[in-house]
Amino acid sequence: MASTVPFQRFLDEHRAAVLGFLRAMVGPDDADDLFQETFMAALRNYESLDGANPRAWILTIARRKAIDHHRARARRPVAGGALPDVPAPAAEERDDELWSAVAELPERQRAAVALRFACDLRYREIAAAMDSTEEAARRNVHEGLRKLRGVIGEGGR
Repeated sequence: MASTVPFQRFLDEHRAAVLGFLRAMVGPDDADDLFQETFMAALRNYESLDGANPRAWILTIARRKAIDHHRARARRPVAGGALPDVPAPAAEERDDELWSAVAELPERQRAAVALRFACDLRYREIAAAMDSTEEAARRNVHEGLRKLRGVIGEGGR
């Protein structure tokens, strides 16, 4: 069954959630490119959307794009040499530290945490987006948060 919502409206409804998720998964520098790739893939397959859970559908596409991005990045050579230190403002420093810690989580935990907090999805929706059970979604969020607390420290220490 094809979706009856115009694609532009679909894009507008899910833009913030997808972009927030991708920023959490790949960082702000690569998120815009993957956002474009995600919605291009969605447009190509939009007629096949059954309308049952469109947010989970588009976030599943975004998650797969992020996984592909990380796989491709792992195959690329890393440039040598030190980068100059550029001091960041104090407020951004904390965010950078947090997102760096999120980026170090295992892929399923990183995705679950990003879907829960960057996209504000319920565990049922996280499970649908990750093609898993609701219990697995809860466990991945819980384990991801436990690891983040160990790295960052509870209460903003």
